[in-house]
Amino acid sequence: MGAIDAATVTKLMNGGTVTGIGSLPHRNVNSGVDAAFAGADVPFIPTFPRLNPSEGMIAQAVMGMAGISVGQYGSLLVDPARIDAEAPVVTDLAHGAFSGYRATLDRLARQDGDAQISAIKWQFIGPVTLGQALERAGVSSDIAFDVAINAVRSHVAYLFAEIAAVAPRVVQIVVIDEPDLASMMSESFPIAPDTAIDLMSSAMAAVEGDAVVGLHCCAPIDIVPLLATGPAILSIPVSRHLSSHAGALATFLERDGLIAWGVVPTDGPVMATAERSWRSLNKLWCELVQEGCDALRLWRQSLLTPACGLANHTVTTSDIIMSQVREIAERIRTQAVATRLTGGA
Repeated sequence: MGAIDAATVTKLMNGGTVTGIGSLPHRNVNSGVDAAFAGADVPFIPTFPRLNPSEGMIAQAVMGMAGISVGQYGSLLVDPARIDAEAPVVTDLAHGAFSGYRATLDRLARQDGDAQISAIKWQFIGPVTLGQALERAGVSSDIAFDVAINAVRSHVAYLFAEIAAVAPRVVQIVVIDEPDLASMMSESFPIAPDTAIDLMSSAMAAVEGDAVVGLHCCAPIDIVPLLATGPAILSIPVSRHLSSHAGALATFLERDGLIAWGVVPTDGPVMATAERSWRSLNKLWCELVQEGCDALRLWRQSLLTPACGLANHTVTTSDIIMSQVREIAERIRTQAVATRLTGGA
C-alpha cells in the first residue's frame, strides 16, 4: 500500500468526504474547474470530453505515443510499423487533451495562504483498459499492454511533476481508472489476472510514495484482485454484491485503506432525491458491519463520489448528482451513523 500523508489522512478520514470521479459535461473549461472545486471537499481535476474528444480517457492517454494518433471524433489511428513499447511518450499540456489540467494548474498557481487547498484528486486511465482499447484499434496483442503501461506511467509521472511544481504543498491523490475489467477473471480476457494485477500495480507505482495512490473500477467484479494491486484508496460504486467481500474490505480498512464509495448512480435515470442512494449505502454498511467490518473505520475511512464520471449528463444533471452526494455526506456527518452501525441498525 502506498504511503498516505498524515495531513491527508486527517482531512479524508472524517466520515463522508466528498470528491469527484473525473469527467464533466461542461463546454467551458473554467466553469467546469469551478464546479470541481466548489462541489467537493477534496477538489478534483476534471476532463471535458464533450468539449474536445481528445480529452476522452483513451484518446488522452495515446497523446505522444509513437504510431498511434487520434482521429477527428476520438477514434484511434494505428501505424503498426511505428509502434514501439519503449519509445518516449511526450505529454503535451498545450494540447486540447489536457485543458482541464491546464486550467487547474492556473488556478492552483493563483492560490496562496489560507485559500490554498490541502489536497487534490485526479484520475488517469489504467494500463489494462488502455491495452484492451489498443488491441481493438489494431495494435498486436503481443505489444499492446507493453505500450499501454509505458504510456500510462509516463503521463502519470509527468502530470504529477507539473502539479507538484505549481503546488508543492498540495497532496496529490492519483487514481488509476480501470473501467474495462468486467471479464478479468474469465478465460476470454486477453491477459492473465496476475498480469493485469501487475500492470495496475506498476501504474500506481509511478508516483507511489509521493502521492496517495488509488484504483477506480466501476465494473461489478470480485474486489480481491483489485485490492491485490495495493491501492491506498479503493474507488467502487455501492453495490449489494460487496457484502460478500466483507472480510477483504475489513482487512483493507484495518490497514488504513480508504474507500471512495460511488453513492449516486450515473448510468441511468437520476432520482429526484438522494433517499434511495442513501438507503442503499446505509444498508450495505450495516451488512458489512454484521459480517465483521469495524463500524468506526467504515465510517471514518470513507469518501463519497458519484458512481462514475459525469460527462454523459447535462451540466444541470451533473450538478444534481453532486448535490445528492453532498447531501448523503451531510447525513453521514450528522446522523451518528457509526453508532447505529455498531448496533446493526
